[in-house]
Parts: sequence; C-alpha cells; structure tokens
Amino acid sequence: MEEIKIKVRTFLNRFFRKHELDDNDDIFALGFVNSLFAMQLVMFLEKEFGLRVENEDLDINNFRSIQAIADFVSSKQNGCYKG
Repeated sequence: MEEIKIKVRTFLNRFFRKHELDDNDDIFALGFVNSLFAMQLVMFLEKEFGLRVENEDLDINNFRSIQAIADFVSSKQNGCYKG
C-alpha cells in the first residue's frame, strides 16, 4: 500500500507544487480538483496500476485523498472492490 501512496503522491505533487499533501488531505475540499484534472487522475491510475476505472467506480470518495485512492487501487488490484 505504501508504494501506491508514493506513486499517487508523486503524481499529485506535480500539480500541487505549493502544498505538501498528507495522506488524508481532501484534495476536493482544498480546491485542487477540476474536471480536467479528475480525468487526468483516472487515466494515471489506469496506466500506472494496470486497472480499469469503471463508471460505477467514479465515486468522489474513491479519489478524495491519497489514502482513499490507495485503498481504491489496492481493492481493485485484489479484486475486492464493490463499487
């Protein structure tokens, strides 16, 4: 799980250079996310982790923080995600 967090944090830091994100910081509440960035994030996750983000996966709670994203990716990789 830590490896997932590191990769996600590295990706997010490219966009949020002036803010050091903690695992549970809400990137939506902080105002960092717009629709274009949301699509970039989904594409990054699909490519980086070899998974498919389905329509039913597009719940804001799956993408709200580094921890939430890592939990989502981990559950998709393990086949445990129930969207």
